Amino acid sequence: MSSEGLTESRGYKLFLPMILSYVASGGSLVLSSAAQLLTFAILARFLGVDEFSVFVAITAIASIAVHLCGLGAMECLVRRVARDRAIYPEMLGHNILLTAASGFVLVLAGAVTLPFFFALSSDPIANFAAIALMLVTNIVLVRVIVLAEQIFIAHSDFARANKVVVGFAVARTIAAALACLAFGVSTVASFAIWQFICHVLVAVACAWAIKDLGAPRYRIVREELPQGLYFSIPFILRALRQNADLLVLSLVTTAEIVSSYSVARRMLESSFLSVEALNRLIYPGSARLTTAGLHHALQRVLRVLAAATGISLAAALTVFVLAPVLPYLFGHEYVSLVGFVRDLSWVVVPLAIWSVAVEALGASGYHAARAAVMGLGSILGAGLAAGASWYAPPAGTFVSFYVIEIAMVVATWSVFLRFVRRDRERAEAGITHGS
Repeated sequence: MSSEGLTESRGYKLFLPMILSYVASGGSLVLSSAAQLLTFAILARFLGVDEFSVFVAITAIASIAVHLCGLGAMECLVRRVARDRAIYPEMLGHNILLTAASGFVLVLAGAVTLPFFFALSSDPIANFAAIALMLVTNIVLVRVIVLAEQIFIAHSDFARANKVVVGFAVARTIAAALACLAFGVSTVASFAIWQFICHVLVAVACAWAIKDLGAPRYRIVREELPQGLYFSIPFILRALRQNADLLVLSLVTTAEIVSSYSVARRMLESSFLSVEALNRLIYPGSARLTTAGLHHALQRVLRVLAAATGISLAAALTVFVLAPVLPYLFGHEYVSLVGFVRDLSWVVVPLAIWSVAVEALGASGYHAARAAVMGLGSILGAGLAAGASWYAPPAGTFVSFYVIEIAMVVATWSVFLRFVRRDRERAEAGITHGS
């Protein structure tokens, strides 16, 4: 059904369900973030600085690869199913096929390459097995679990999506606590087994939870392949940008600085979850509203911008104030931790501002433009972050962070407003959106 002329209802009573949904969604992500932080703290304490720095490095590499796994098919599922639920079986099959194929290639490539850089065991076969197990866990199984969450979001079932998020985070915390506290695990190789079993159990539970929504119809939806790539490539490049500084720091600084910096980055990601809760709630409705043009959602996006800015400021202030508590959680051997967290805490504000614009572009199907601005920003940002981290570690790393994120605010909102103007002009001229 066309959305031409569609506008949002503006009565405050009609916003009450959305506010309640945000509280539930935000609450689930906050609980998830707290559980992840506790998991990180347990591992940081019991693995020690050296082992924990290796764990962080392999996890960082997997975090890049996970965006390539599935080739962006999840976004296509959310966008298409939010508009027409009848297409769900095809989009589910599309996701399963692409996740399996790309996941196999990524795990194989990593398992062959990474043993030359990381030694989790003195035995070459055990080292290969441990790294392969970590890659399967943190690439394929994570993607499967996140897919279940996105399926529920596509069906506007935010309650079950929230359960997936919280359940996954709690399961990982339980696994870390059992492994380290109860069984004395102190190496990455040993923890890899616990992590794998945990993820398998959660993935099976997720598969059981979505079975009532319908069986997959296995085929590749060819027209969504480029859209999926446009969606995933910016995240891959952004993950590269986010880890360029970490990799350079590992070459020019100590394991303590690398470990403390990685925890500070995790705190930044956790503070952004309050904004992500808003974006994930808004996305399906924006996809429906922008069917006939991005200009139909302009007022909605501006309201989201105001909310996201306020939420991010509150999150940044909270992290800044609570930073001195962290050494009691992670251990006092992380001597740089408090300063690093406070230095990075305010980055969440520009990050929140530009995320609103790119989410709106994605919901409207403008993935090429979205990919271009995010991709170029990530490529230039990776160079700046790596160079600054090399020549002035770690102060240059923090300065580069702010420069990159502020530049992204200017770039993304310029592109967003350009497409709003173009869609409005095309609508006035009688040209259909997307033609």
